[in-house]
Amino acid sequence: MATPNELTAMRRAIAISAQGLGTTSPNPPVGCVILDRDGVPVGEGYHLRKGDHHAEVNALTAAGERAEGGTAVVTLEPCNHHGRTPPCRQALIDAKVSRVLMAVMDPTSRGEGGAAVLEQAGIEVERGVLEQEALLVLGPWLHSLRTGRPHITWAYTVGAHEEDDDQAVKELRRTHDLVIRRDGAIEEGVTGGHGEGAFRVPCGPLGEETANAALSLAESGARTVLIEGSENEAAGVLADLVDRVIIDVPSTPPSSVPPSASGLLPDGFRLENAGAFGLRTRLVARRAGSRDH
Repeated sequence: MATPNELTAMRRAIAISAQGLGTTSPNPPVGCVILDRDGVPVGEGYHLRKGDHHAEVNALTAAGERAEGGTAVVTLEPCNHHGRTPPCRQALIDAKVSRVLMAVMDPTSRGEGGAAVLEQAGIEVERGVLEQEALLVLGPWLHSLRTGRPHITWAYTVGAHEEDDDQAVKELRRTHDLVIRRDGAIEEGVTGGHGEGAFRVPCGPLGEETANAALSLAESGARTVLIEGSENEAAGVLADLVDRVIIDVPSTPPSSVPPSASGLLPDGFRLENAGAFGLRTRLVARRAGSRDH
């Protein structure tokens, strides 16, 4: 069973893994923390983009010889195949760690899986450590694998003009692979952020056929897509595929008349979170009955 110190390390791994959101696709955003023999954190790393070192290798590089006999805490099962980089399970074996804790099992793992190979090498393995918390970052990636299309978020401000609406969703762009602008243009959330040859920006606009639009997005290598703005034709084309909506509601006086009788959420969505966001209230809702993973 994971110790309190190891749980702290896993939450740190989850936190740093989120720094890869918007650039790792089609790879998953993963974080790793290395503890030495005494449980002291001596290295950490996350995956930034396809073709770059994976989280485990970055963490092991930082830890150096202090990783020997220690523990690797990683948000996703270490990979078990040679791609653009060697398998991470071998890097952990070569570093002579004694224990590996992982939050989420990798459905793309090949052969026996990285966890099984680590155990065969005599390394103690613990699975499912803070799995639900790790899914806060890995959930959309897993959703994309399961559905065969990107996880789609629609974000807008109620009643805002274009320039205001644009500012409200600005910080969301960098955490998504693709952004669909109001005029139908499609661009990377982080310009040039994905690995060379690992990602393709579709030529917009997507057209009026839902199936063709979804296929174009999926073939790009994107795992997450952001539709920005309340007046966006893409939101209509992809309406049945939107997984999450983020809605900013302007502030009002303590006593006022509602601006309209229309509902705040699109039909079929369930509110999951509400809180202050600057001078607005931010609502986050998910399609009823859906899951990210």
